[in-house]
Amino acid sequence: MPMDFFDWLFWGLLYFAAVLSAGHALLYKRDPRSALGWIVACLLLPGGFCLYWLLGVNRIRTRARGWQASGQGTEWIRAKSGCEIISPDQIPSFPASNLSVLLSLSNAITRRPLVSGNRLEPFFTAAETFSAMLKAIAKARKSVFLSTYIFGTDAIGRQFIDELKKAAERGVDVRVLVDALGEYYSLPTTRRLFRGSKVRHARFLPPFSSFVPAHLHLRNHRKLLIVDGETGFSGGMNIGKSLLSSHLTSEDASDLHFRVRGPVVGQLQSAFLEDWQFVTREPAPEPCFPPPLEDGEAFCRGISAGPNEDFEKLRWLLDGCLNSAGQRVRIMTPYFIPSRDLIASINSAVLRGVKVDIILPGKNNLPYVHWASRAMLWELLEYGTKIYYRPPPFSHTKLLLVDNFFAMIGSANLDTRSLRLNFEFNLEVFDPQLVKTLVDHFNTVLRMSRQVTLEEVDGRPLPIKMRDSFFKLFSPYL
Repeated sequence: MPMDFFDWLFWGLLYFAAVLSAGHALLYKRDPRSALGWIVACLLLPGGFCLYWLLGVNRIRTRARGWQASGQGTEWIRAKSGCEIISPDQIPSFPASNLSVLLSLSNAITRRPLVSGNRLEPFFTAAETFSAMLKAIAKARKSVFLSTYIFGTDAIGRQFIDELKKAAERGVDVRVLVDALGEYYSLPTTRRLFRGSKVRHARFLPPFSSFVPAHLHLRNHRKLLIVDGETGFSGGMNIGKSLLSSHLTSEDASDLHFRVRGPVVGQLQSAFLEDWQFVTREPAPEPCFPPPLEDGEAFCRGISAGPNEDFEKLRWLLDGCLNSAGQRVRIMTPYFIPSRDLIASINSAVLRGVKVDIILPGKNNLPYVHWASRAMLWELLEYGTKIYYRPPPFSHTKLLLVDNFFAMIGSANLDTRSLRLNFEFNLEVFDPQLVKTLVDHFNTVLRMSRQVTLEEVDGRPLPIKMRDSFFKLFSPYL
């Protein structure tokens, strides 16, 4: 039976949609292999163009950039910093190495200046971190700004809730920002426990809000506490009893956090206020920038990273760190799912003589991430990268050290979720004394860890290799 007009119209529309989708892939997919695959799928597979619009289009970055363009984002996109840029010769004892190239790169792609006169104090246990944070809140006179991904409502979390309520009762401006997905890690939620108090509480991108439907991405993973605009805390720790070193079990975590003083605290406060303004639509007050400390030896820069930014900053800076390293790179991360360009940068550094050590948790709290990561390790081991598994408890520490001078610390993991999909905050630090302390910590952990060999990875049973490789397929979303 010959096709009638409506049959022709139907198939014509399908063909037009397929060609239109293939053209979109041709123009906007950056990876030629991905572009070719989607073009073939659109033109040759029944319904292939539907799969393209469902899975092949990055709506995460498009949506985040759309907020900025429509005025729902933060003010920085329209206000460029006029601060003086510090050059390598202004940093005492700056090493005669390629770190000056790294400084030039970060000056170019970050939107905050490197500032001098800071002091950072590392905390290696949750017990001392939480104690210092609670004391700072108890002494607050003007403001307390707290942003976290997970705010547990267990015994430790309730200590924070009580201190924050007391501060608010004293007339302190207390604002708490919790990620709307992370808040459900503990019940009842902090939102419920703060209800009726003077604490101002907000959630970042609640499910089914006017911003975006329920989504696993676009999460605020930042960990920031700023007290009176003078003292800041940042690093990798969420708030909860399970992180206390004195209560560690196989399911708990060890971590690293920092107390920060000096002008860079203003950058922590600026990052918080940007997020607060985005969530509440309230005009943000001007952040306070403390004067340089007389004994502050650290040159620091706060780096806000997320899909709303102009650049994939953390990924570019990681490449810059590896390309500028002269002798040694040390990495500690709980979630390691490197992109192709990061693998290439690590291998390139090793092949030109840089020693690269990576410490990963031997037992991960997310087994599928561990499996996907293990499927990639052989690509690094075969060129000489040394990889170690740290024994339990689970290590949540995020740390990058370049030579003996530079550190990258903060909330970001080395996976796609942190580097492209979540909102993160890291600190770039030039401070030989702090780096020495962190190198000593790294070496202590290294001595208790077990080195992974290429023979071990290659010797996995075939079913295990297939399972690991299967989860590797989902690495862009883990």
